[in-house]
Amino acid sequence: MPLISRSPASGVWLLTTPRTSYALRIDETGAPGHLAWGPRLSPAEADGLAAPAGEPHSSFEGRRAVGEELPADDGIHYGPPALQVRYADGTRGFTWLATGHEVLTPAPGTEELVLRFRDRRYPLQVALHYRVRADSDVIERRTVLRNAGPERVEVERADSAAWTLPPLPGYRISHVTGQWSAETQLRREPLPYGETTLTSRRGVTSHHANPWLMVDPGDTTEEHGRVWSAALAWSGSWRLTAQRTPDDLAGFSGGSGYAGVRVPLAPGEEHTTPVFAGLFTDGGFGEASRTWHRHIRDHVLPRPDETAPVLYNSWEATGWDVDETSQKALAERAAELGVELYVVDDGWFGARRDDRAGLGDWTPSPGGFPAGLGPLARTVHGLGMKFGIWVEPENVNPDSDLYRAHPDWVLHVPGRDRTEMRNELVLNFARDDVADWAYGWLTRLVGDHGVDFLKWDMNRAFGEASWPGEPDGADRLWTRYVTRLYGVLDKLRADHPGLLIEACAGGGGRVDLGVLARTDQAWTSDNTDAEDRIAIQHGFAQVYPARVMSAWVTDAPNQLTGRSVPLSFRFHVAMAGLLGIGGDLSTWSEGELREAAGLIAFYKEVRHLVQRGDLHRLRGPAPEGPTVVQYAAPDGAETLVLAWQRGARHGAPHPPVRLRALTPGAHYRDTDTGTVHHATVLMEYGLDLGVIRADWGSRALRLERL
Repeated sequence: MPLISRSPASGVWLLTTPRTSYALRIDETGAPGHLAWGPRLSPAEADGLAAPAGEPHSSFEGRRAVGEELPADDGIHYGPPALQVRYADGTRGFTWLATGHEVLTPAPGTEELVLRFRDRRYPLQVALHYRVRADSDVIERRTVLRNAGPERVEVERADSAAWTLPPLPGYRISHVTGQWSAETQLRREPLPYGETTLTSRRGVTSHHANPWLMVDPGDTTEEHGRVWSAALAWSGSWRLTAQRTPDDLAGFSGGSGYAGVRVPLAPGEEHTTPVFAGLFTDGGFGEASRTWHRHIRDHVLPRPDETAPVLYNSWEATGWDVDETSQKALAERAAELGVELYVVDDGWFGARRDDRAGLGDWTPSPGGFPAGLGPLARTVHGLGMKFGIWVEPENVNPDSDLYRAHPDWVLHVPGRDRTEMRNELVLNFARDDVADWAYGWLTRLVGDHGVDFLKWDMNRAFGEASWPGEPDGADRLWTRYVTRLYGVLDKLRADHPGLLIEACAGGGGRVDLGVLARTDQAWTSDNTDAEDRIAIQHGFAQVYPARVMSAWVTDAPNQLTGRSVPLSFRFHVAMAGLLGIGGDLSTWSEGELREAAGLIAFYKEVRHLVQRGDLHRLRGPAPEGPTVVQYAAPDGAETLVLAWQRGARHGAPHPPVRLRALTPGAHYRDTDTGTVHHATVLMEYGLDLGVIRADWGSRALRLERL
């Protein structure tokens, strides 16, 4: 069956993925109308969806609030509009007139449907794009608007797509909320009647929400039931809107920007929205997550097949006291543990001795590094490790040479105070000169000092978001900032093909499909407390794979929470992602160093399962009992089980844990104890983890098929 087909008789477009179908057609008004999104359909079955719908549901309601591919703000549409425009004469709205279509083949196994429209009166053109792949159930959608007339058009809202759900017996929404150091807290709750908006107005993706959502009928579990989900590929401000109507229909739309920010279109100008990707699955929340993980690894990340190295970051060991001698000593200790990437954090440049000065002056501190970074980089490379460095290119301290030379480069409103957060102001990356400056010093830093890894941080949200001197600058900067940021990242990767980049924004404040297309991993949270990380990583992994989830082992007591947990517990929690070390190794005992070296060696043996395997959440975080996750090889040849328990209540039940994704009828050997297990027993009756008696008890088991 072709990926994209059209019925000449009914006009139904059918998009086919390995396990799902999506159907739409242009209705009698000329608007693109939704027909189906769910299990696979044949072309003949999809044709049946185009039958007349019968009598209108109510003469008082106007156009249905859900059921359109991109609901426009027109004459009798009263639901949340995904497209709002205003023309030069003050007229608002968009009336659909189809002008053509095409099916593109951008790559082998990939097809893209483009449906073209224009307004019936005004010269505004709209193209709806749908991309499907032969190996993924994810459908990528975006919208392109073009002003084909001689006068300006203001786009007040341009969502990437609207997704319509079938009628369900109930609706439950899943999403994440949070704050700094408490990101990605999973919420599952009934979808209210009316409109529910998830958003960031901060100029970055944000700690407080993330641009994805899931909707299910209300009875879906981890392993059973249908899930409709979508994720936005955008690293600036964004808005997702879910709607449930009084007659129990539902859908959601999403795109960049937020209410009040316009997109001005000059004559001949185009605006392309970010991708808003959607996915239907019928295997519970677990299958939804695994499908997103595979899609991100296969079609979003730039180098998904590379094995992420075990890193060490010097921040907790040194704070602001950064110099060549202490860094070399830490690097030697890290290398002895088996670390593969050594990263120098904040404090290596300019007059940076605290967070009040020096940000923006990106030359090595002459006091700490009198000969530059070269000697340290050579030492790190000589120890067999890659060399990494922390940068924050998008912000500046007012107490810096850069700000004194270019005070006009920051976001500001003339005549108003420039509000500092964390003693910083935001550089206006929408400006070509600012983006060019950042690219220039970054490419020199990487090339001149043998830098293999950049930890790219962004520690504050927008404020006084204006662009003096630029026509419509206060509106244009929100989109252009992000596209210029992407451009800098893209050029750096082109200049330095081996460069690794970690996305960071004061922790997990910039994690989305847009930035992940240009980076190798993401910093999950500044909170490295292992107990807190279980919930943070649980929410993160609903959509994003372990292949991008940075997780560190740091000191006890934890610097943020003051909590002390065993070293093995901290390691086992961090092993669920990309293992890193962030503690002060100079204070670790010989026993702790030996234990850490052994745990790092074990992680290297199993990291291919974590980074490229399939995640099964066997037991989610709960007030009592262990949290258990499993990473399984796609071919069933081996598996890793990680279990963490805060404390065991005497008399609490300890039921065995049923594993998943093993080869039926096969035998598996525990690589630690040598015990052989039957796959059928493990999957149908379960694995006895034993009683984890100690507070903060944990286990890591690797099973290999015989």
